[in-house]
Amino acid sequence: MILATTFAGAYAPTSDATDASPIVFVVDDDVSVRRSLEQLIHEAGWQPETFASGEEFLAHPRAVVPSCLILDVVLPDIDGFELQRRVALDRSEMPVIFISGRCDVPTSVRAMKAGAVEFLTKPVVGDVLVGAIGYALERSRRALEDETRMRALRESYDSLTPREREVMMLVVSGLLNKQVGGELGISEITVKAHRGQVMRKMKADSLAALVKMVARLGVAASALA
Repeated sequence: MILATTFAGAYAPTSDATDASPIVFVVDDDVSVRRSLEQLIHEAGWQPETFASGEEFLAHPRAVVPSCLILDVVLPDIDGFELQRRVALDRSEMPVIFISGRCDVPTSVRAMKAGAVEFLTKPVVGDVLVGAIGYALERSRRALEDETRMRALRESYDSLTPREREVMMLVVSGLLNKQVGGELGISEITVKAHRGQVMRKMKADSLAALVKMVARLGVAASALA
């Protein structure tokens, strides 16, 4: 048995930004484990997707909904740690939960240091696993929301003209309109016009908000400085 106790009662998962059902992926080569977890996940109100190997999972397209991955350390092709590494690179919004018959300290420490949200040993207590899944899905939801906000910020930045970007960088550095005009060789009135366009396109309601946006843009913005 994969579960030490039978899970009773539905767990109310947090609704995600896309209004799509969260997905819990399971990678384990033991069919009985997959079936047991599939039932548990379904009863908790989430959508289960199970795979017999790491390569089979990696062939599945990325799900742009809150999700997490439950996997064993020992798999028939690539091991759980290698799969965890690949997920961290390509699907960083997907937290990993390990379940394994191997309960030695070095194994669990390695998994947690690599970013796993939980390391559980078989047989797994149903309520404990459901709690870990709920936590992982909430982390995934927040990561996706942050990704959406960052994408919108980059699109706003891309809508700026080269001159507007120059004005923005000088303004957030603390220069007054007159000083910006002096740096760029344009009139103060022209600077004001460009500054107004920057605020509108970036959807910034204050200079402080614009400064935070530029900070979030990071490399893309600093390259203009």
